[in-house]
Amino acid sequence: MEIKFLAICFKTLLLLYSFVFWITGVILLFIGVWGKLTLGIYLSIARNSTDVPSVLIGTGTMIVSFGLFGCIAACRGSPWMLKLYALFLLLVFLAELVASISGFLFHREIKASFLKIYTNAMQNYNGQGEKSQAVDQVQYSLACCGVTNYTNWETSPYFLDHGVPRSCCKNKSDCDPQDLHNLTVAATKVNQRGCYNRMMDFLEGNTGIVIGVLFAVTFSQLIGMRLSCCLSRFITAHQYEMM
Repeated sequence: MEIKFLAICFKTLLLLYSFVFWITGVILLFIGVWGKLTLGIYLSIARNSTDVPSVLIGTGTMIVSFGLFGCIAACRGSPWMLKLYALFLLLVFLAELVASISGFLFHREIKASFLKIYTNAMQNYNGQGEKSQAVDQVQYSLACCGVTNYTNWETSPYFLDHGVPRSCCKNKSDCDPQDLHNLTVAATKVNQRGCYNRMMDFLEGNTGIVIGVLFAVTFSQLIGMRLSCCLSRFITAHQYEMM
């Protein structure tokens, strides 16, 4: 009787863990999609950057699948399924560890490279290419202009013919093309704060939280691996007594 009670306790704990594990997979999947939508602008400018959102989406999908398998394994109490689940958790642990480290490096990578990348994108801006459209999206969505401020556009070849891009305008209905050729007049029409500081503020406010959550979820897999292995050994050792 005591053996069956202990087995039920182990199964319940593992079932609860697997359900929480499944929930974290859904959360990571959501964060990955969110990151893809919000950081996609930056990633389109910096093609060589680590695509952390895609890593999170892949990891989240894997966790959702394995979490469901863990619930089934815990309910059935099959030793081989429990061992396989422990192996799955090990694979997820390694994948999440890579994702966490990539996220940390990505956070530092953006800080180190965004100034250079965005300056280069401005110098090659033509108003039509993919990178030019990404620059427009950054300036429009973050309500910023230039790298450090709107006067940075004065050194861009685009400024000679077109002036400051319209994506810098505070109000597009009150932003005449002639005004954008004159930096003194443009000062009252465009966003004056640079995109570098805006992007850094955005990343500091969001990326650190995401990385922290990812590290916490990563090391929680050790609990699941321990529970799976213990339950598998317990069932194998007492299978005759539980019949």
